[in-house]
Amino acid sequence: MSPSWRGRWAFRRWWRADRRRWRWSKGKPWCWTRAPASPIRGLARPTWRPRLEKLEARRRMMQASANAPAITVDGVAIEVAVNIANADDAREGVAHGADAVGLLRTEFLFIDRRDAPNQAEQTAAYQAVLDALDGRNAIIRTLDVGGDKDVPYLQLPPEPNPALGLRGIRTGFAYPDMLDTQLRALLAVKPLSRLRILVPMIADVGELIRLRERIEQLAGEMNLSERPQLGVMVEVPSAALLADQLAKHADFLSIGSNDLTQYTLAMDRCNATLAARIDSLHPGLLRLIAIAVDGAKQHGKWVGVCGAMASDPQAVPVLIGLGVAELSVSPRLVPEVKSLVRGLSRRHCEEEARRLLTLASPQAVRGRVTELWPGA
Repeated sequence: MSPSWRGRWAFRRWWRADRRRWRWSKGKPWCWTRAPASPIRGLARPTWRPRLEKLEARRRMMQASANAPAITVDGVAIEVAVNIANADDAREGVAHGADAVGLLRTEFLFIDRRDAPNQAEQTAAYQAVLDALDGRNAIIRTLDVGGDKDVPYLQLPPEPNPALGLRGIRTGFAYPDMLDTQLRALLAVKPLSRLRILVPMIADVGELIRLRERIEQLAGEMNLSERPQLGVMVEVPSAALLADQLAKHADFLSIGSNDLTQYTLAMDRCNATLAARIDSLHPGLLRLIAIAVDGAKQHGKWVGVCGAMASDPQAVPVLIGLGVAELSVSPRLVPEVKSLVRGLSRRHCEEEARRLLTLASPQAVRGRVTELWPGA
């Protein structure tokens, strides 16, 4: 066998053995992320079947109660929503008991094509999502491209550090016609009372005010008497620190924990060398979340989490303790997160979460969480 063929066979053997340990990160076309460890990894072959049967029975039990609300043992309701990209995802979320859509990523309408979608195409896509939700609310994020999400027809300039460059709402302000088309498409859906618009990469209150004023202008031109809610995606540390100012002009805040983690720790989450050190339970990040929630409460506004942190079993009691009111996860994780919430006491979570803020490392936080909530 030639060296080239030996190399191919070696790669195939490695891929078959290791492929389940990694997953392609949705929305990050060049980024691999570590997949959750398999519950049967490391078990001897004869023990697989009873363990799998137990896991399957637990899954069926959680699915059977998935449509019931997630209420803590002391009576606090936590909304468990779903992250989606289209109407099919929305239907899957409903089937798994999602209370709402916590994040619709609209960039999937814009990528892998030669030009931007027009207003009618966008409205049809957004309306299809609302229609699939059977009366539930939907948070729809405005276009979040730039950085690692390339849209060739925009001809964005190359940047040495794209994660800190022209992305999120900055791209929208740089291409106002495209932003206006998307805002008009969103304002055309019915009913607007079920629509919540989420703005990514807001860094200060001036950007939020600028966008709200533009929405008001467009709604006036369309002779609309109703307005959708407008929220800020907290993924820049300055937004967390200024949450009290943002909440004065926003209807809600949604923490994008993936970007907030990498910006807070100054670690690229797509850097394989740093991947093991990027942990959303870092005390610095938890303090920022606490500041954001406290700032929102000053104006009676609620805070959700729509990043991977929302489905981390060890993070859920901490987030509830910090005052987070909504968790948005992938469709198939909804039953599990709801089941976890129902076993928690909000009062106990609050008491312990503040103590966790005084710890020195994410390892210390996770160790203490394991002691407090061993089932998490």
